[in-house]
Amino acid sequence: MTAPSRRRFVAGTITAGAAAGLAVAGVTPALATPARRATGTGADTREAAAAGPAEDITPGDARYEDLANRGSNKRFTARPAAFRLATTTEEVVQAVGQAARSGRRIAVRSGGHCYENFVGDSAVRLVVDLAQMNAVRYDEDKRAFMIEAGARLMDVYKTLYYGWGVTLPGGASATVGLGGHITGGGYGALSRRFGIAADHLYAVEVVVADKAGRARAVVATREPDDPHRELWWAHTGGGGGNFGVVTRYWFRTPGATGTDPARQLPRPPATVLTSALLFPREGMDKAAFRRLLRNHGLWHERNSCADSPYAGLYGGLVLFGRLKQDDPGQSAISFTHMDGTRPDAEKLLSDYTAALTEGVPVTPYDMGTTRDTWWNATVALGESQDTDKGRQKIKSAYLRRAWTEAQIDALYARLNDTDHSFESASVSLQSYGGRVNTPHPSATATAHRDAVLNVIFMNTWQDAAGDARNIDWLRRAYRDVFATTGGVPVPGRGADGCYINYPDVDMADPAWNTSGVPWQRLYYKDNYPRLQRVKAAWDPRGVFGHELGIGPA
Repeated sequence: MTAPSRRRFVAGTITAGAAAGLAVAGVTPALATPARRATGTGADTREAAAAGPAEDITPGDARYEDLANRGSNKRFTARPAAFRLATTTEEVVQAVGQAARSGRRIAVRSGGHCYENFVGDSAVRLVVDLAQMNAVRYDEDKRAFMIEAGARLMDVYKTLYYGWGVTLPGGASATVGLGGHITGGGYGALSRRFGIAADHLYAVEVVVADKAGRARAVVATREPDDPHRELWWAHTGGGGGNFGVVTRYWFRTPGATGTDPARQLPRPPATVLTSALLFPREGMDKAAFRRLLRNHGLWHERNSCADSPYAGLYGGLVLFGRLKQDDPGQSAISFTHMDGTRPDAEKLLSDYTAALTEGVPVTPYDMGTTRDTWWNATVALGESQDTDKGRQKIKSAYLRRAWTEAQIDALYARLNDTDHSFESASVSLQSYGGRVNTPHPSATATAHRDAVLNVIFMNTWQDAAGDARNIDWLRRAYRDVFATTGGVPVPGRGADGCYINYPDVDMADPAWNTSGVPWQRLYYKDNYPRLQRVKAAWDPRGVFGHELGIGPA
């Protein structure tokens, strides 16, 4: 998933070009060698191999504590009866079969970036950790790139780019695992131009369990005649941990032809223009704040069609909460990545900046524009988004239109109060739309195909004693912004629900969701009944699940 921008994002964004140069200075990336992985057809299934099971790591083993604390959100610690470090699909089959037959609750982890306690739930007795399943290869049989579920985004991008000059339009956070990212859709800096990452998914290998507890690996493809196609569809936005354990993906852009690997996925732009504007808190009163956010939202309403010259622009407007003491005086930062290969790229970026700042009575500090390679800019963006560590709470919303003045005023009040103890709180409005909105909402499990912005509310702190206070602050901020629709972004004229890769159990809590609209509709809209049917077909025993899990039909 794309990690939200945070206060320390400022330093990374302001010096995006320089940071990227430092990140790769003296480093010669290892070139990936295209390799062939033997695979079956879309209708194939594979039973468990005869090899012995992977080792269980239990309390008392020195490795257990490292695994227990590997998750990025330090509010949660996973302490199951055992961790299983899988290295092959067959080992995952064995783990799932044993758990299903014994009735042990099982959870899976790839990158460890889940924002809710789905893996650390005390009911979970076995955690299958896929971190060592991280291969990236080209599969000649499928004419697609095979990527194992434990691979991390920046490693995937590096291998694809240096090996074949291609990429996936996924998130920016370097350490997010592909396993969960794709099941939630996956969007990032190139999505307005190429769609979400799941739009390029050709096939998925999933370890499932039948009614008798027998586990097997199934390869499901998007081919119309594949009898397992619905299982493929469910993994294009149905969320992780619902149907089985994903072990491998294959990616090929719909419509790609030929056998040349370099033509099977999108090619990123050779160069990117990066820019940043830093808005001081001084002078950013309610009227100025309102004008800035209205400018930003209205611009995205007008410039987010798939054929817009701005399809190659990705940006964020990051709004910072006021610290109780030693506040650095930053109210907001606007960061932008623009396809630098367009002959009019500099003018387009300049016009965007002018539209954003028009009528705002606060002069931002212009950090200038840098032209850099796509890879350097991608590395810098990832580094700037992976800095905040600690205890976290996150909420999300898709927007179809700019926020109203009342919504902006509510957010202004919350960001400027001091009833908290957080170290970093932000609300980040990130560019969406473009090619993301081209597919029909039912073409994939990702139903949100009419938004122009994705909004991320995030809070980070260190002391467990501050959990209740800081979570409550974020809850109230979110509730107040969406006060007219029951405290949540109900799909309608202005909003379009929530992003499942930023799960938030408050959406299922009637204390915080008073809209009468169930959380399932916020995350899946009209696709939820179809996901329920897939659940009933492929997880009849209910082996997989969590607090925001898909329920059976």
